[in-house]
Amino acid sequence: MNRSLCGTGREGAVGLLPGRAWHSAVPVALAIALGALCVASPAWGALYKWTDENGHVVYSDQPPPGNIKVDTIAGPLPPSNPNAAKELAGREAESRKQQVDAAESAKKLGQQRADAEKRAGVCKDARAELTRLSADQIILYKVNEKGETVYLDDSERRRRRETLETYIKSSCRQG
Repeated sequence: MNRSLCGTGREGAVGLLPGRAWHSAVPVALAIALGALCVASPAWGALYKWTDENGHVVYSDQPPPGNIKVDTIAGPLPPSNPNAAKELAGREAESRKQQVDAAESAKKLGQQRADAEKRAGVCKDARAELTRLSADQIILYKVNEKGETVYLDDSERRRRRETLETYIKSSCRQG
């Protein structure tokens, strides 16, 4: 009988499975190897958790598209660093802190812009009122609490002009 290290399938190899058993063992071994790879693959990357637009909690190895709040549940830890878990937690905490700080900064900036726009509108109205008060040929009036029309005399105009000029100097940009 002829035995070689690489069998043709019929005669078998020394120390290996004889005949057909060799050919049927290869697919089984390949399936076992692929199964082990599939089980180990989540350890290679991060696992993400988020809530979709329908309110369902989704777990995936891919981050969600768009601006969706996502939690990273597990990530790969380098085996050579024993403090990797602490460092990862520290980085995550720092990242959360930076996100909170950025959100607070954006909120403050938005509030500052809104305040500046409001102040600019008030200043524009004050300048327009000052222009009307300065024009002597325009007759100005106000309506009192009884609903009666009261015309502004020169002393009332002067007093309101002074008040507006003071406000504009202290609260409005020049220009």
